[in-house]
Amino acid sequence: MIELSSDAVRRVQIHAALADPGRLVIVDRLLLADASPSELQAALSMSSSLIAHHLGVLEGAGIVRRVRSEGDRRRSYLQLIPESLDLLVPSTAWRAERVVFVCSQNSARSQLAVAVWNRRSSLPATSAGTHPAAEVHPSAVAAAKRRKLPMRPHTPRHLDDIVKPTDVIIAVCDSAHEQLPADSRRLHWSIPDPVRTGRADAFDQALDELTVRIDHLAPTLDPD
Repeated sequence: MIELSSDAVRRVQIHAALADPGRLVIVDRLLLADASPSELQAALSMSSSLIAHHLGVLEGAGIVRRVRSEGDRRRSYLQLIPESLDLLVPSTAWRAERVVFVCSQNSARSQLAVAVWNRRSSLPATSAGTHPAAEVHPSAVAAAKRRKLPMRPHTPRHLDDIVKPTDVIIAVCDSAHEQLPADSRRLHWSIPDPVRTGRADAFDQALDELTVRIDHLAPTLDPD
């Protein structure tokens, strides 16, 4: 049996409440403005009984609330509770002193990842490789330049010379992931190696995927 934190239980409740097209439409509407049940019924062409059912589920999950009208006190309005939707995103997962991005040669993906990370987070980051190349691939530097991404490449280094026990390691290639021992503080992102083709668009695509992944991860890590 999986034990869930209170926040995780709330997330399950919220996801379950939103897992219906009708309720999702109601939430989308309330994102824009407050509305009375009758106004929602008219705007969404739902029966009063169906509106009442959906609102009961949403209120029970803590996603919407009712407030009494200051004009006609017999009337009530429904409001979205904004912080309830914030729970859809996982809360801080780990504390870390540093993030270390790892790929095989430490010549492209891992170095680009550090550049993206430094723009998104104040948590220190560096990179390393399992089989370091002699130098950073020039196409990686060019890709960063095309995106106006500040990049301070360093001579590729071996993982063993860099990693500390308090680091969170992120393997950004399959080969590095498969060569490393299992570790609960290590993550794996399966990002194709742009060096294999050497094409500019391959480096751009790797940079795009790194950016999306880092945008999701960065808010979940707290400085130790």
